[in-house]
Amino acid sequence: MKTGTAPKIKVQKLVLARLRGFCAGVVRAIDVVEKALEICGKPVYVRHEIIHNRYVVDGLRAKGAVFVEDLSEVPAGSWLIFSAHGVSPAVVSEAKQRKLNAIDATCPLVTKVHLEAIALAKRGYTIILIGHADHVETIGTLGEAPDHMKVVGSPEEAEKVEVPNPDKVAYLTQTTLSLDDTREIVAALKRRFPNLHAPSKDDICYATQNRQNAVKALVPHVDLLLVLGAPNSSNSLRLCEVAKSKGVRSYLIERASGIDDAWLKGVKCLGLTAGASAPEVLVQEVVKYCQDHYGVSEVEEFETVEEDMHFSLPYELEKLVKVRKA
Repeated sequence: MKTGTAPKIKVQKLVLARLRGFCAGVVRAIDVVEKALEICGKPVYVRHEIIHNRYVVDGLRAKGAVFVEDLSEVPAGSWLIFSAHGVSPAVVSEAKQRKLNAIDATCPLVTKVHLEAIALAKRGYTIILIGHADHVETIGTLGEAPDHMKVVGSPEEAEKVEVPNPDKVAYLTQTTLSLDDTREIVAALKRRFPNLHAPSKDDICYATQNRQNAVKALVPHVDLLLVLGAPNSSNSLRLCEVAKSKGVRSYLIERASGIDDAWLKGVKCLGLTAGASAPEVLVQEVVKYCQDHYGVSEVEEFETVEEDMHFSLPYELEKLVKVRKA
């Protein structure tokens, strides 16, 4: 659009979900990589993307992080970080065999699910893991007790899953699923297995839950919702689904440049939120883009709840920090 020309598509108002973007687990994961680079030097290897956001990953790569999918790509004796999504015991064992110096950046809430899986398997339960079979978090959790666990991703799969003892069944969930989707699957499992053992607390993480609740509260006030996040970010995809389930059109974008003008025809009030892996700098990029390209004159933050969660650094890294300070 040329300077001084009126926008072809005019949006009057942009409403931001105040509760958006980085969660405590993501902040911790990024801190782990940055501190490891500072203390251990370059390069530091990271198994899988530390979080699902290209902008963040590219920034860490520029600082000296090397992202790999296979540990065979990591030279013996190197520093290796496990991503926030978690890994299986087999990966941990392989890292030890290759004499890699591992730092575990797994989100503590994912670690909680891993520990629950181990405990349930020891008690002889068949564990139904509710999640997406190809998601890196699910793969890592499955590795904790592969002989005791079955992955279920839909109510239809829940109706068909077979177990050796219907009276000894428990369920766990991938942390980034939609609450509504999980509820349907759990209901199907309870119908089939009346003695179904539930986790002590919902495995869906506080950040996922809070961001979904914020979207539910926001969408009645907007004509369309944009969700800032990566296409492989489960929690971002769920935010889109939540909006659509409430009858509001929603689109996932990675950057402001991903906005399609056609989406905004007839939109007077536009909503914007960000998945737990999306940095605030990209949120502000979208805000400015909408002001420049669609003439947005009013930007409002929609407030729901505040978060004050904080996770400490992994033990291995805390130890290195203390040694450096000594």
